[in-house]
Amino acid sequence: MLFNYIRTSFHRFLSLQPTSSFIPTSATTVTASVKMESQSPCVLVLSGKSASEKETVKSLKENASLKLADNIKLLTLLQSERRSAKDEFDIDAYMDSLSTTCFGRVLLWSPRLPSTQDVVSLNFCEIPVGSVCIADIQFKGRGRSQNVWESPKGGLLFSFTIQMEDGRVVPLVQYVVCLAVTEALKDLALKNGFPFLDVRIKWPNDLYLDGLKVGGILCTSTYSSKKFNVSVGVGLNVDNDKPATSLNAALRKLTFGYQLRREDITSAFFNKFEHLFNIFENKGFQALEELYYKTWLHSGQRVVVQEKNEDQDLLIENVVTVQGLTSSGYLLAIADNGEMFELHPDGNSFDFFKGLVRRKLT
Repeated sequence: MLFNYIRTSFHRFLSLQPTSSFIPTSATTVTASVKMESQSPCVLVLSGKSASEKETVKSLKENASLKLADNIKLLTLLQSERRSAKDEFDIDAYMDSLSTTCFGRVLLWSPRLPSTQDVVSLNFCEIPVGSVCIADIQFKGRGRSQNVWESPKGGLLFSFTIQMEDGRVVPLVQYVVCLAVTEALKDLALKNGFPFLDVRIKWPNDLYLDGLKVGGILCTSTYSSKKFNVSVGVGLNVDNDKPATSLNAALRKLTFGYQLRREDITSAFFNKFEHLFNIFENKGFQALEELYYKTWLHSGQRVVVQEKNEDQDLLIENVVTVQGLTSSGYLLAIADNGEMFELHPDGNSFDFFKGLVRRKLT
């Protein structure tokens, strides 16, 4: 029963589009796009940081171990076999800035993919834990309620793998990822001397800047051999401004010089995430809560929760104040009479704060 509860709450909790700049497409458009892509293979360039990791990706290529969804053809190349173009993701610059021992050290990069999340999910058992897949463009990105998204160029789109044993804390991973993004951006600002961008976390897994969505997180999981295989997707608007905003659009208002590069953000993210994830695994999320609450948008937020009365024919509105997170990762709130509640999304509303269900805590 515990496993079923974790899987249900986890998937319902995290299935959101990675970033608001992704363009929703009709089923007809997506089908035509997939059909076109299936006729010409997607290119996936493999790279490793160390000598042993380079041998790993060489073996992946030689054994033709990797696959894409929907029978889309795949052409795998080693980094040494392909000359990169000027505007593509700079693998060398990324690897040079990476200082992790696990995460991000095996890289699968493509100029155009259906979905980075599908790549790591489908090939989870073939690639080392911590591997990352990055795409310059996605034409079939994964979203909430099976929504499909196309992404313009200029966004940072990547997915990576985590393996965990304790299913009770799996739903909290999204918070560590969100926190790692905001902390990585702070580190880059400090390192390079440009103004700090006040990127904030909107519960449960969106990133906001100046009141506009600038990114988001998508997590999925499967259970196998007594372990949870978690695939984490990150979408971040770096240069793609419309229809919302981007990090570099905000920087242009503050400085005439420095602009963020996707390679620097990605390496800074993994450097920060590995550190925070180690704390999370060893000490629990409680050790990160103070830092998390400094970054999220909701401390002291007043929320109206709509509930039906006992006869189920009248909606009753209850006002509560958000205090933080419960141990299971939902919102902890207090009513005006002092009663404590745990707030859950109802599973139907796109905006979580318009579809919250409250459960009284004893």
